[in-house]
Amino acid sequence: MSDVAIKRIAFFNPQGNFDRNDSHLTEHPDFGGQLVYVKELAKAMASKGIQVDIITRQIIDKDWPEFAEPFDYYPDTPNLRIVRIPFGGEQFLRKEDLWKHLPEYVNGILRFYEQEGSFPDFVTTHYGDGGISGVMFLSETDVPFSFTGHSLGAWKLEKLLKNGTDPEELEKKYRFSIRVYAENLSINYASFIVCSTTQERYEQYSHKLYKADPYSDKFKVIPPGINHKIFTTQRQPHDELIEKYIEQVLSRASLKRQKLPFIIMSSRIDKKKNHIAVVKAFMNDERLKQSANLFIVVRGIDDVERYVIEHNNEEAQILKEILENVKDEIGNSVFFVNITDQPSLAAFYRVAAIRESVFVLPAIYEPFGLAIVEAAACGLKIVATKNGGPSEILSNGEGILIDPEDLNDISSKLYVALEQFDNTKSLTLAKKYSWERTAESYLENIQSALSKKEDLSREVLMQDLENFKNMISF
Repeated sequence: MSDVAIKRIAFFNPQGNFDRNDSHLTEHPDFGGQLVYVKELAKAMASKGIQVDIITRQIIDKDWPEFAEPFDYYPDTPNLRIVRIPFGGEQFLRKEDLWKHLPEYVNGILRFYEQEGSFPDFVTTHYGDGGISGVMFLSETDVPFSFTGHSLGAWKLEKLLKNGTDPEELEKKYRFSIRVYAENLSINYASFIVCSTTQERYEQYSHKLYKADPYSDKFKVIPPGINHKIFTTQRQPHDELIEKYIEQVLSRASLKRQKLPFIIMSSRIDKKKNHIAVVKAFMNDERLKQSANLFIVVRGIDDVERYVIEHNNEEAQILKEILENVKDEIGNSVFFVNITDQPSLAAFYRVAAIRESVFVLPAIYEPFGLAIVEAAACGLKIVATKNGGPSEILSNGEGILIDPEDLNDISSKLYVALEQFDNTKSLTLAKKYSWERTAESYLENIQSALSKKEDLSREVLMQDLENFKNMISF
């Protein structure tokens, strides 16, 4: 291990946004799990005395007032600051619409550090847009970077094509050609590439659209962590409030149903999270329906039926399909709960765990499955998709794996979890994952990268970036 001193690390995360109150976190496709990952990892690094910057986008938009100031902070982490760079205009933009503005983002970062008089020692980049920004920054500064893809565009493209979606429409909406090219440059020029699981390393990066050798030492498997101060079996101040809320939600149901355990889904309402499969499995299995109540967490929605009438977005369409399937069971065996922050969610998990309830993650594919570990840490029993990270996380029987496209498999295993499974192993599972451990693994690899900086072929690098800029100019 080298003794290279690390004074400052920058996180490049142009999409979504961060603020001290975690506004919108996990409520929107651009505010998903990778933002939680970046925030918690950055805080864990900062707690070790390193100065850390999360560099994202300044948004001056009346619908997103939380992101207007150029700086923000987490009050409990003095070494960490959120730096918002103005680029791409003032209004909120979807991540798919940011690609053409990324050179402006990197130029803003360069000006920012030039004005400060010093640059970071290392950059961690996240998602393809952060990765290509790291490549551009490297070309100007020689500051090395790591790449954490979180999810890879080629696999999303492949899945959508299999569903029969028109390729031209996909390109127009998601800009897959740009995303995959950016990911390839990120892979090529990163000092190391972080994968959450061995499955991600060997299967995800083996896709034919990537020029990668996942068997090389450049790839590092570093599992993410959870915040054990929030996700714990220990009772917290939020618990009493959530208990009263759940009592109110259950008040319309019969006394018998009020005492039943819960089957809980709390993923973002997104088609790929596959809520509808559990809903159908639950509704079609009378034995299962008599054994538990189904709880669906909806963030920021007090009245689901009204929301469906007033909105026409993907979330509303998914909720409409759920409502059509549950019919008269709302308030009887099926319940929607509006829980908007992590402490309240953890409190809900603890309240449910007292009833020996089950958390289910039925995604068609889940890259890692951090939500599994969070739920397990609060005492819930775990049922999860066999596709992706959960098969690795639960490899020692800490939970039950399901085929997310087989309703009978889902219903039968949920019943087994309710009747025969306990949470002993799931509690053990949670202890394996901490952000401190994740940060230590990153820092070990950063130290190693800084001690053996590799010479770049600047001519090839500049040509690669010229190709990228030509792609985004159309």
